[in-house]
Amino acid sequence: MSTNVAAKTYMNYVNGVWKESTSNETIASYNPANKHEVVGNVQNSTREDLEEAIQAAKQAEKSWKKLSGAERGNILFSVANILENNLDEIAETMTNEMGKTLPEAKGETARGVAILRYYAGEGMRKVGDVIPSTDSSALMFSKRVPLGVVGVITPWNFPVAIPIWKMAPALIYGNTVVFKPATEAAVTAAKVVECFEKAGVPEGVINLVTGKGSVIGQGLADHSDVNAVTFTGSNQVGKNIGSSVAARGGKYQLEMGGKNPIIVAEDCDIDLAVDAAISGGLKSTGQKCTCSSRVIVQSSIYDTFKERLLQKVAEIKVGNGLDSDTWMGPCASEGQYNTVRKYVQIGIEEGAQLIYGGDEPQSDGLRNGYFVNPTIFEGVTSSMTIAQEEIFGPVLALMKVDTVEEAIDLANDVEYGLSASIFSKNIDSILSFIDDIEAGLVRINSETAGVELQAPFGGMKASSSHSREQGEAAKEFFTTVKTVFVKG
Repeated sequence: MSTNVAAKTYMNYVNGVWKESTSNETIASYNPANKHEVVGNVQNSTREDLEEAIQAAKQAEKSWKKLSGAERGNILFSVANILENNLDEIAETMTNEMGKTLPEAKGETARGVAILRYYAGEGMRKVGDVIPSTDSSALMFSKRVPLGVVGVITPWNFPVAIPIWKMAPALIYGNTVVFKPATEAAVTAAKVVECFEKAGVPEGVINLVTGKGSVIGQGLADHSDVNAVTFTGSNQVGKNIGSSVAARGGKYQLEMGGKNPIIVAEDCDIDLAVDAAISGGLKSTGQKCTCSSRVIVQSSIYDTFKERLLQKVAEIKVGNGLDSDTWMGPCASEGQYNTVRKYVQIGIEEGAQLIYGGDEPQSDGLRNGYFVNPTIFEGVTSSMTIAQEEIFGPVLALMKVDTVEEAIDLANDVEYGLSASIFSKNIDSILSFIDDIEAGLVRINSETAGVELQAPFGGMKASSSHSREQGEAAKEFFTTVKTVFVKG
């Protein structure tokens, strides 16, 4: 536990009030670009704090669900406007707290604004269907109704977009929310919740409780008054959350890891594929669940592709995310930095050839941060750890194949199935890829990373619990269907 008198302490937000935890303890959030700088302190909350938030949400749900969709939508429109007005401040906080470059942080915050406006409009869209009855004198219809209290558990890598793409649909469909962000990004989360407060969201409709995942996250999963839990994070934690919610009959949604491939076919635009491998695999320091980590290249163009890739990667500037010329910032935390360094060493020990990076930048100005250089391995086989496990860092594994068919088989040879892309001009190769790739997000001549807010998002295999987020698909999780039979 740590506090810093120079850094602001952020409270929990429960039942419309900002308040301290009953533990009287805080957790410091450090700047990964300068590990000695505390960005802010957040509450180290207890089960007692969580209980208060859950009961506030349960009580508020009764009146919140009775508002019209248009009324709830108007409030989300107001939240969007306030977030937009505070975009620069929130983006800078995000950069300081988890290391994302400022342009990326601004883009993510702007995306949060767009998500809020999209779901605000959902308040005016249909919530059911008229169904023909066998009784000619009766009316039968379905209507979607809220679940109740929804627990929202989010990671640190997208501290604005992911919470909003969970909370906005939960709220517009009439649910109330208890929000538990990752502690590494909880200061940013508090600033997002401030926007909801300023927009006049009624007391208890949205509640923020910060603290350890083992206490607050697991507490949400275990609590009988939490009707559903939506989670994004690691596979192991996600499986535990899902098991706990399922055991008590609740509804759960899990978005977890990825080991996403790019297939580079011999007939592709090589420069386009190189740019996509770099952007998809190394931007955001590789800290995206949809980042490209395996680059599967046909042997006839492998050497050309590798040469151009190395030339482009050498131009990347690693540094403080606030610096205008920085393309790649630090790892988000000491733990993530250590994870990346561990996997680099494993790759070397298992026989992969390290052909770029794998070390730290040598600039004196970066020695106090969790920086790593972009890293590229070749000679990677599918049995190697770095080809199978999610690293969540700026590490690319180059893999060589003779045919597109072999590439697709190799791409599928992992437990994950989140996103995948192919670079090709051959329509037969593209169609085979679309049909045969085991991934929930399939992209053609585009990087694996990239999610549009109006489209369903989610993975196959171990990447997901097989539900979908965003777009109209969010309605499937955040509501349940009630069938009504009316006879005069």
